[in-house]
Amino acid sequence: MKIKTSYLVLIFTMTSIMSCNNSTNSKTDDIKSITYAKIENASWLIGQWQNNTTKGNLQEIWEKKNDSTLNGISFFIVGKDTISSETISLEERSNELFYIPIVKNQNDGQAIKFRLTSLTTNQLVFENPNHDFPQKITYNQISNDSLIAVISGIKNGTENSQNFPMTRTQ
Repeated sequence: MKIKTSYLVLIFTMTSIMSCNNSTNSKTDDIKSITYAKIENASWLIGQWQNNTTKGNLQEIWEKKNDSTLNGISFFIVGKDTISSETISLEERSNELFYIPIVKNQNDGQAIKFRLTSLTTNQLVFENPNHDFPQKITYNQISNDSLIAVISGIKNGTENSQNFPMTRTQ
């Protein structure tokens, strides 16, 4: 009788362990199946970009932080002085993509959110109609090694647009 009871306890324990393992694997599989299609469509931004002009050097660097986020930094250098700089986070949350810059010496250091309003294989358009300027930020991939970033909107009561063509350096 003791052997039979011990055998039943062993079977019950093994069944419980196997049941827990199956449950854990199922949860892990669910977590792994989450995809971030919009951030994946923006992955062509990853790398180092620049535009050398007579006015100065514009550089933008994008890196993949994780499956749902790209981090970027943009700065404009004249001579040896950094005239402007910003850190940028491109984040996919709840199936929405946000462009979130923090511009040094602007907006009291607070991030401003721009929501993705249009997405194609070679264009990203982000908008925030409540921001002073720009209200729209667009990235156009021209080729694997070139892009044009455009900021646009109303500035001082007038429609304004600035183009920033860049080539890939890495």
